Amino acid sequence: MTTLTPLPATAANPLTKAHTAGRVTASGQYTWPGVYFEGRFRGTGVGIVLNDPVNDYDVQIDGATVATLTMPGKTTHWVRGLVDSAHRVRLVKRTESPWAAGQFGGFVAVNGGTVLAKPAARTRQIEFIGDSLTAGYGNLSTTRDCSANGGVTRNTNTDISFGALAAKALNADYQVNAYSGLGVVRNYNGHTPGTSYRTYYDRALLHVDGDVWRKPGTWRPQLVVVGLGTNDFSTPLNPGEQWPTPDSLVTAYKSAYQGFLDKLRTRYGPATTIVVSVPEASGTFADAVRQVVRDRNDQGDSRVRHWNYSDPALDRLGCDWHFSARDHRLVAGKLGDYLATLPLRW
Repeated sequence: MTTLTPLPATAANPLTKAHTAGRVTASGQYTWPGVYFEGRFRGTGVGIVLNDPVNDYDVQIDGATVATLTMPGKTTHWVRGLVDSAHRVRLVKRTESPWAAGQFGGFVAVNGGTVLAKPAARTRQIEFIGDSLTAGYGNLSTTRDCSANGGVTRNTNTDISFGALAAKALNADYQVNAYSGLGVVRNYNGHTPGTSYRTYYDRALLHVDGDVWRKPGTWRPQLVVVGLGTNDFSTPLNPGEQWPTPDSLVTAYKSAYQGFLDKLRTRYGPATTIVVSVPEASGTFADAVRQVVRDRNDQGDSRVRHWNYSDPALDRLGCDWHFSARDHRLVAGKLGDYLATLPLRW
């Protein structure tokens, strides 16, 4: 069990004057990618209190990115020289860190300025659940081999993943609860047997065994977009894995997926639309996902929908054949178009 020492914050609760929709603890710690904090201030600058030697962040003022912080450590990052007026500040975690927590300590004003009341939460809420494709793994790269251009971490920005882009286009608060390499029952190439995405979904701090995110009553997404299965099926079964045949893996996948959808339905209620997505046009993975949704609908749950977003225009020029930034823009547009056809209860 990992223990964490809280960072001295600017207030008893660092979220007193910062809005977030992410899985953040009361002391301001988090591990999922794409977590963001938004605030308002009046003055010529603002400080951002952080304790994180692992992740990368973007700092945005009034909608424009003004700094990228690479593994900032324990620091207060200052933005200065602004016009003396009211401004908005946004800090967003670009990278994945399932092995370590970052910590946000709050926004602080420069001399003569003041931190204002935090922005109101948005009415629309979307949760994105998935793997590396959802996380934006390697999306800044334009070469599939990232060994010479900074590696996966420096080339990842969840803030421009398809989910983040689609949510922002809809003016929705969102979570990107994505974990690279994990599947519904089987992880990439069979690694870490006995675990799966479902092992970690309930956690706020992914590296803390037994951790459970205490979902606030304010988090009630009208839409959940799930994309799990690439890692279950993208590599052949290895000798010694628990599924003796590909067909037995498919059976286990479909059963566990139904159980996971049961969890989401219990958590969020019957009115939430759940979109089960797949990026493959055909094949075992695509067929299994289609069957999961068909079975769900046959059981009377009509608000589980199937979305296949395979497209020959996807170049997969990100690290290790993942979606490029261009691909994420394309998929975000396709998702927006698809959602426009659904009777969402915003």
